[in-house]
Amino acid sequence: MQMLAIGFTALVIVLHIYFLVLEMFLWDKPMGRRVFGLTQEFATQSKAMAANQGLYNGFLAAGLIWGLSLGESGRSIVIFFLTCVIVAGIFGALTVSKKIVVFQALPAFIALIFTL
Repeated sequence: MQMLAIGFTALVIVLHIYFLVLEMFLWDKPMGRRVFGLTQEFATQSKAMAANQGLYNGFLAAGLIWGLSLGESGRSIVIFFLTCVIVAGIFGALTVSKKIVVFQALPAFIALIFTL
């Protein structure tokens, strides 16, 4: 069970680093626009907002890395950050796109289940 918890938490970390890169560096580039379905005009206008959002995704990944690096004593930190990811994913699904629940909240929820 512990290996599954670590594996799914690692998946959440990788996803959030990917989100960071997309939002901070590729938002107004062809790949970022394609992933998020953005026009060039909108991407240019919202670039600073997206970079801020990407930074928050980086903080979530960093918190999970921190928790995992502490081993068993970091379990509560991992639980906290996985819960933050789930809440963010649910909010994103309700306010932006239902797909967010699948790509953000679901992996974190599975990781949380195995962590608990």
